[in-house]
This record gives sequence, structure tokens and C-alpha cells, in this order.
Amino acid sequence: MISVFDMFTIGIGPSSSHTVGPMRAAQDFVQRLSEQGLLTQVSKVEVELFGSLGQTGVGHGSGKAVILGLAGFAPDTVDIEQIPDFLASVAEQEQLLLNQQHPVAFPRRNAIIFHRRKSLPLHSNGMTCRVWDEKGQCLFEQSYYSIGGGFIVKAQDFAHTQASAAAESSALPVPYPFHSGDQLLALCQQHNLTVSELMMANERVHRTEQDIIEGLRKLWQVMQACVTRGCHTRDILPGGLKLRRRAPDLFAKLNNEASANQDPLQVMEWVDLYAMAVNEENAAGGRVVTAPTNGAAGIIPAVLHYYHHFVQPVADAQLVQYFLTAAAIGILYKENASISGTEVGCQGEVGVACSMAAAALTALVGGTVSQVENAAEIGMEHNLGLTCDPVGGLVQVPCIERNAMGSIKAINASRLALRGDGLHKVSLDKVIKTMRETGRDMMTKYKETARGGLAVNITEC
Repeated sequence: MISVFDMFTIGIGPSSSHTVGPMRAAQDFVQRLSEQGLLTQVSKVEVELFGSLGQTGVGHGSGKAVILGLAGFAPDTVDIEQIPDFLASVAEQEQLLLNQQHPVAFPRRNAIIFHRRKSLPLHSNGMTCRVWDEKGQCLFEQSYYSIGGGFIVKAQDFAHTQASAAAESSALPVPYPFHSGDQLLALCQQHNLTVSELMMANERVHRTEQDIIEGLRKLWQVMQACVTRGCHTRDILPGGLKLRRRAPDLFAKLNNEASANQDPLQVMEWVDLYAMAVNEENAAGGRVVTAPTNGAAGIIPAVLHYYHHFVQPVADAQLVQYFLTAAAIGILYKENASISGTEVGCQGEVGVACSMAAAALTALVGGTVSQVENAAEIGMEHNLGLTCDPVGGLVQVPCIERNAMGSIKAINASRLALRGDGLHKVSLDKVIKTMRETGRDMMTKYKETARGGLAVNITEC
């Protein structure tokens, strides 16, 4: 089973598939060089980015991510304050320390190649890393695919048979395996478990319960720190749009109006704030929790902040319930459809995050397992067909506001489900299947290529 710590990972912005994934791939590549004893023989390195990575990788920071990964840095531990100076030094010296050990020439031109009209065969986010020795002989080459949410797959791993994958997963069988919403519901009802209790039993196969709780605390701490930074950082977001951060002004206005304003809908504006603060941090390359992607990283923390500030303070019990319920729903999308905007459009990012958050909030406020499933279904049903058309190839417009809208939609989906009895016409499995088919039918230009929709109808200034 996919773990909650696979669905939620700590990384840097602006994109899980275009920044975190390529960074992990480049880091894996240099680690493999070290393991094979080839690192010190390298005199030249080249990385080619294909498909959506080539088309929108400049705006999504893919080149910077590759450099950091080749240098041996990881998305969850790299010092984000030092990144600008480090990249400037590499550009100025045109030299890079592979895995922070071996120096190689790294020219500003052609060390990283962005192919805007070429793709690798197995996925639209492909990249190839290769190195040569001083005689011009290719020492090692590896292709990777960044398949969404920061997940990476080596090219050869796509050829693994189902039998070998099943044999590998059976080494540590979980007590409650599920691969559909119907299976999840049946297991919960059969064993009288909530979704989070079932997930906890599965997670305990790999970690102690205390380790799980500590890991969830860390995720919550990073989310809170991200919102705080986003509310207090005033600057222009990087990229050609020259977009000014809006969260600090909104934060100041809401605080000033807090005592006098009796508008009951002002809570919505606080939720907007939480989501936008996170995604402005993401757009600036800050540290975020991939949830389940960076482009949709604001929704799950915004809904949890809503609960924390307007329902009751969050303690360990709520963290377990929220994150494990959300992860269970995310696993269903990951296994049966996609969480990659490049594959299925933004319905696979904001839509999935909305579905996860709706289910998790429903669990937090005491909803039944059937109501949790219903909330998840509602959250996706009304995001079906959502395109991914980032203006200028940047994770800014419409992405930042879209997280705010997705957060409000998740809360409303939860409330609708809680007013019902859990019975509904469209199942979660059916809506996941529909999302997958809709993504398959969606034209490529609407799937994170910046060649359709808003991306071509807004003139950059």
C-alpha cells in the first residue's frame, strides 16, 4: 500500500512534478554514480527534459531543481534560504559539485536542454541524465519519469510485471489492503473501523504508531510555518508575470476587521487566506507539503487551519484522523487514475486535493464512513474537467486562486455530505473512473503545457 508519507511529502516549490520530481531524479542519478564508483570519472554532465517538463520547465523551476539534485540536495532538507546564492554561484562559475563531492564543468548553455516538442514514450514528464568521461565516452545514462506528486519512476521500472510487483508488496502485507472505494467502505464496515483507524493499522506495518504521529506532527508544523511565512512575506513572485503577493494585505485587513465585522461569511476569507498564503510560498520556491501535489498544496492545510481556528484546536488525535483519512482517498486516485496535471489536467491536482480535504474534514467532525466517501465524491464530481493551463508556465495564475476556491469547495462538500445519510447516486469509484476517462479525452494543450486556455489568452506584460 502507498503510505500517508508518500501522499504527503515535504519539498520545495513551485511544482511537485516539475520541481520536486526532477530534483529527486537528479539526486538519485548522482547517488547511483557514486554507488557504481563512476562519480570521480565524470567530466561532463547533460540533462534533457521532455514533454511537459520541456514545455513549462523554465517557469516551473525544473532547471534549478535539476542543478540542486545533481549537487546532492534533497527537496525536504535543502536550505531554501541558501538556494538563490548557490544557483548564482553555479551560473557564475559554470561549475557544479556532483553529489557535493566531484567538480564538473556545467555551462549555462546546453548542460540542461528543454525540449519543447519532444517526448519520451511512457509519460509526458520525462527526463534523461547522462555523463561522459574526459575521453568523451558515455559512462552512464538513465531516464526517469516524474509521474505527479513528486513520485519518480525509472524508465526500466515501467516494464515490471504485475506478478513481480505483487511479490514485492507481499513481503510486508498490510492487514487491510484496499484498491477501490467500495473495498475501503466494506473493510471499514466489516471490521467496525473508521477510515483513519484502518489506515493506522496498515501504516503500523512499516512504522511504530509513535513514529507515525511524530511524522504527522512534522507535516502540520511545516504547513503552519508555510502559512505564517505566506502571511508576512511581501514581495513580487518570480517569473514574467511580476505578480504581487496578496496574502499579507488580506491577512492585515482580516485582522483589522476581526472585532467590528459581523459578516458570518468572513470565515471563507480566512480560508482563502490560508490557501493563498501556501500557494504564494510555493510559487516563490518556498518549503511546502506536497498534498498531494505542489500545485494543489494549499487546500489540505487551508481546510485543517479552518478546523483549527474555527472548530477546535488540532491535537494529535485530529492530525491522525485528518491526514490518514485524506491519504486513503488520495491513494484511490493515485492507484486508479492520476494526481498529475500533465496526465489528466488540474482535476488531478486541485480536484483530488479538494476530494481528500472534504473527506478528511468530514471524518474530523464525526461523519460516518459513508458520509466520508460521499464528501470525497462530491469534492471531485464538481471539479471534473478542470484544465491545467498555467499562464506563462508559472504556478501562479490561475493556480493560487484555484487553491482558495478548492478549499471552500471542500468545506461545502463536507457540509453537504454531513446533511445527508451517506446514500447517493454516484459512488467515489465511479467519479474516479470518470475523472480518469475525462483526463484521457482532454486535449494535450489543456494539460500543463501552457499552450491552451488562460495560458494563451492572457498577454504577459
